[in-house]
Formats: sequence, C-alpha cells, structure tokens
Amino acid sequence: MKSKHRLVPAAIAAALAYGLVLAPSGATAADPDELTLEEQLGSNIFFDKQLSIRRNQACATCHVPEAGWVGDDPKINEAGAVYEGSIKGKFGNRKPPSSAYATVSPIFDADFSEDPENPLFFGGNFWDGRATGWKLGNPAADQAQGPFLNPVEQALPDNACVVYRVCEGNYGDLAVDVWGTDACDINWPGMGVVNQQCVKPDGEVPLSPGAREKVDAAYDLIALAVAAFEDSPVSNAFTSKLDAVRAEVPGVEFTEQELLGREVFRGKGLCSACHVGSPPGDPEPPLLTDFTYDNLGVPKNPENPATIADPEWADPGLAGFLETVPEYAMYADANLGKHKVPTLRNVGLGSCEAQEFAGLPPKNCITKAYMHNGYFKTLAQVVNFYNTRDVKPSCESLEPPIYDATVEVAMANGCWPPPEVGGDTVNTDELGDLGLTPEEEAALVAFMMAMSDGYDPDAGF
Repeated sequence: MKSKHRLVPAAIAAALAYGLVLAPSGATAADPDELTLEEQLGSNIFFDKQLSIRRNQACATCHVPEAGWVGDDPKINEAGAVYEGSIKGKFGNRKPPSSAYATVSPIFDADFSEDPENPLFFGGNFWDGRATGWKLGNPAADQAQGPFLNPVEQALPDNACVVYRVCEGNYGDLAVDVWGTDACDINWPGMGVVNQQCVKPDGEVPLSPGAREKVDAAYDLIALAVAAFEDSPVSNAFTSKLDAVRAEVPGVEFTEQELLGREVFRGKGLCSACHVGSPPGDPEPPLLTDFTYDNLGVPKNPENPATIADPEWADPGLAGFLETVPEYAMYADANLGKHKVPTLRNVGLGSCEAQEFAGLPPKNCITKAYMHNGYFKTLAQVVNFYNTRDVKPSCESLEPPIYDATVEVAMANGCWPPPEVGGDTVNTDELGDLGLTPEEEAALVAFMMAMSDGYDPDAGF
C-alpha cells in the first residue's frame, strides 16, 4: 500500500485560528458569562435530554466532558461500546467519536494532487465522513443534525419536533435573543398535535409550506448553535500538559518517560504520520490528526450489537458514504474499511488507565473504548496492536483455533484476530511491525496521557 499524502491542505490551515487557552483545571463546565449567547444556547441544546423521542437522551449522553467527550458507561465500553438510543433496544453500529475538536475538521473534500486515480479524502465528521459540511459550511453543524433524527439515537421523527422543543422549551427566550423573534415565530398546529406526533417513531408534524420553511431554517440555526458550543473553550480547551509544555508554563516539564514517548511518537512509532503536530516554533497548538481516513486492520468487535445481529456484517467505513455520492462512488472500493483519523486530544481523559499512569489508585474513573468499533479497552492494547499486528499469529491459526476473540482473549493468547475489513486497503506501511520495546510502548502511552485537557500543574496531572 502506498503511503498517504500527508500534506495538510489549506482548508485545514484555515481551521487553525485558535489561541492557546491554559487553565489549572478541566474545562468540563463553563460560567455562562464565559460563553457567547450562541455558545450558551448551543450548550443548552447539547445537554437537553428533552430533544429525544423518550426525553431521555441528549448529545451529552454519548459525549461526556469528563470522559473526553465520549461515552462514559463502563459496562457499555467494556463490551460492544455502542450506546443504546432513546428507544430501548435500538442500537447503532459504531462507538461515539469524541465531539471535542470536531469543529476544526475542514469540509469534506478529495485531494487528487498525488494520485489522480486514487484521491486522498479528508475532512468531514462522523467516523465515515458523511457529515461533510456541504450543507451548512461546517462539518460539526452538519453532524449535529444527524443524531436528533436518527432512529437509533435520539430518534425524533421530524425536525419540527426539535425546533418546537427548543423554541417552546425553558430556554426559548435565549433562542429568540440569539436568532431574533422571527426564527421561532412559527404557526404550530394546536390541540397538542405537535406533542402527539413527536412521541411516535413515524410521527410527522402537519405544517403549512411557510411554516415548514421556517422550521427547516430554525433547524439549521440549532445545528450551528451546537457547533458554536463545540467550538468554544469548553470543548476545544487546549489545556493539556502538552499545551502547558509548549507554552513554557513555569515548572511544567515532561517526565523522562513522556520524553521517551514523544521521541517514539515522532520517530519509530510513526504516530505523527497521521496524528500531526505543529512545526517547531509554530504558536498554534497541535490538533494531532490529519483529518484523513485509514483502515488499520482493527479486528471485528464480536460484542458490537450490529455484529451480534448479523455476524457477517463488516463496517464499510468511508466506502459506505462514498457509495452514496455519485462523483465519488467509483472510489468506494479503494476506501473500504477506512475510518476517520481522530485527534488524540483527551484520548485518555477519565480512564482508570490514565490514573494508573499518574500513579494514582483508580477512583471515579472508567474503562474507555477505542477505535470505531470499540474493540480495544486501553491505550496500552492499542499501542501493542500497532506494534505487533503483523508479528503475532492470527488467533484463528492457533491450535485449537480461537474465533471471535475479544481483546482480552487475544492479549492472553498472544494473537490477533483478522481485520474486520481486510484486503489492499489495510495500512501496512505505518503500523503492524514497529519493533517497539515494552518500555517504548509504555512511554508512548504515557505521552498520549499528556494530551488530556484539564492538566493541573500543581497536582501534576
């Protein structure tokens, strides 16, 4: 497989207009005075469980600040890692990606400069890039519109339900302050019709063409408000130890283990090939992603609800989205099984593993899940996989063979299951046989732990 083109497109450079924000504690909540009115409105929407069909699920249900803006239920993370939607028994097929730093992703596009026959896709949001930013000019805003109406997530049947519950809810006045009086001035049907329709999975709010047009416009404003909140220092905090070291905060230095991890990250670990940093002397904080897509050969998660429902199913990743875009459909096969390269910021935040690396007894912490399907449960497992994927034998080749091995079984038996999606799209250039020592693996994890927001120089973590 040819290495990916690693030049950061100009669209990404334009997304780097962030100042360095340092604080002594985690930005898991903000004083309303620290947010603009639009950001505060977006925060209210983000944390509002009323914006789901059963009034029991918010964006924050699967994007928890203290867990690095991913799901924080250890029982779910330890198994299939896919969260149940508002309707009991309804599941998606991927683990929640982090919503933090999602706003810095550029609009989805293709770079043909290196290979006109096989372009490099970058940008967008969701694991498969389908929140392109083509609609609202902002991938995070496009993404925000998805879960409200997704039948296996917040499951509201009509965007009018979202608009009604925002405009007529307990922060409707704030929405009017932000958008103006006209945005929520919608001629709703009476006699409780809206509420009756919005608790039905197939409900539809009857509206005049003019009212429907206003609902659609308000729904776009809701998404943009959520994106504004996700773009605020509450979410994009840049308050990690890595940021403190780069800012030369007095008394803050990497440990010897973290320094070794940084060396491995930049060198033989090949991490910076995808999780790019900032050039030396660049004042902009590193985003630790190149916004592209990769098939890492991650094994199928046998506890994924989608896999349990259909053992033959395999996640097509980016290819599944490209197939829906006529101008890109011809490139789907070349991108089978590829998923978006996530930022490493907050990758360890909230985990018991992070506390162990800080020398603390695990307390008020969780098991986290990693990769698009949540197969891995610790960063140490992820690093070992990157290091040994092509070195250890296949679990299915052992005697007796082990099929559908969870990560714990694979690690205990010194093997790896086959990729969920194999073939030519698997990246064999930048992982699989890195030759890292156990000391270097541990150091790499320690360095990634230094990428979590909320670093406290006094406490040392």
